[in-house]
Amino acid sequence: MTGDDLYSRIVSDRNGFEELLAKLPGFRGYMEMGARRAADRMIRDHVVGKLREQLARLTNIEKMLLDAGGLAFMSQTRSVKTKFQTYIDRVAAETAGYSGFFDALKIGADDLEVIYAFDWALMEYVDKFAEKLDALQDAAMNNAGVDALIRELDMLTIEANQAFGLRDDVLKGIE
Repeated sequence: MTGDDLYSRIVSDRNGFEELLAKLPGFRGYMEMGARRAADRMIRDHVVGKLREQLARLTNIEKMLLDAGGLAFMSQTRSVKTKFQTYIDRVAAETAGYSGFFDALKIGADDLEVIYAFDWALMEYVDKFAEKLDALQDAAMNNAGVDALIRELDMLTIEANQAFGLRDDVLKGIE
């Protein structure tokens, strides 16, 4: 998937603000200037916590595969874990408030919709990782289709990292 395709998919999914509110208890939104930085941090902390839970699941699935004689899968899962951890680290390390631009800039409604779309995508990746890990766990228990599911999970980690990079580019463009 190209960066332009991924950007279009994320931005066209305008579930935005209402969906973000539904997924994140206690979220006050970006509407008040003073709350934007806290809201940004709240979203990312929530996403990082959920992603860390999924990464722990992957470690448990690895153990299950290893116990079933799946030593051949370990280099693949290690690669996936590295990319997955990179994604988590990037989301966790992002400076609160998108490099402080909320303080210096009045964001237009269109820009805000794009930011919501990317924040919604962060939340959706949590669900996508959970779905892929559910499928991988089932495959590991049944000893069938593991290789293909590891490749799908690997592709998802690559896509998630690309999406986060696009988010960063969009935010820098708004600045």
